[in-house]
Amino acid sequence: MKVIALYVLRLPEDKETKDDSKVEILCEADDADNEVGYIKRSAFRDFMKFSTRTIALRTDEGGMQMVEDAGYKMHVLRPVDGKRIVGAAVTDPEYPDRVAQGLLSKLTKDFLEEVPEENFGNRAKITFPAIHSMLRKYQDPKEADPIMKVQKDLDETKIILHKTIESVLDRGEKLDNLVDRSNALSSQTKMFYKTAKKQNSCCVVM
Repeated sequence: MKVIALYVLRLPEDKETKDDSKVEILCEADDADNEVGYIKRSAFRDFMKFSTRTIALRTDEGGMQMVEDAGYKMHVLRPVDGKRIVGAAVTDPEYPDRVAQGLLSKLTKDFLEEVPEENFGNRAKITFPAIHSMLRKYQDPKEADPIMKVQKDLDETKIILHKTIESVLDRGEKLDNLVDRSNALSSQTKMFYKTAKKQNSCCVVM
C-alpha cells in the first residue's frame, strides 16, 4: 500500500472550461522514481497530473471523487473555501480510501492555513514543505489515526466513486479526444497513455 503522488491544484476562474491545462499545480510531491523505470518516468508524471486535473475540473465544491483506473486510484477533494483549491492524491488500489480522504482533507486545510492567498498566482512564492513530509508519513496507513481528527469535515463531504476516468466526463466527452487536444501533454505522454490503456495498467509499463 502506498501513496504515489500528492498535489495541491487551483481551478481556473472560468467555471465552464474543460481545458486541463488551465488547472494550476501550486505544489506537488511524488514517488514516481520508485514506481516506473527512468525512461517512462516523465510521461508517467505528466499523465498523473493530467488525470488529476481532468477529475478536479469535474468535481463540485464540497465534493470528493475517487477514480480507480489503469491500476491506480485517483482521489480528488475540493473543499468549500471559495478559493478554487483542490487536493489530489494518486495511490495504489490497496490503499484505504478513508485514509486517503483524511489525508487530502488535512493537506488542503494545512495549505490554506499556511500559504497566503496572494501567493497563489506565483508558484515561486509558495512554500509548503509539508506536502513532502505527508507523502512520506502516510505511506503507512496506520497514520490514519491523527488525520481522523478531521473526520467531522469528511462526514459533510459528498463522496462519489467512479471506476474509470471516462465515467467522470460529461456526456459526449471522450477521454481519447481530451488527451489528443491537451496542451499540457507531450507527444511522449500521449503515447504513454495509449500504451497504458491498451495494457489496462500504467504500473506495468517500465
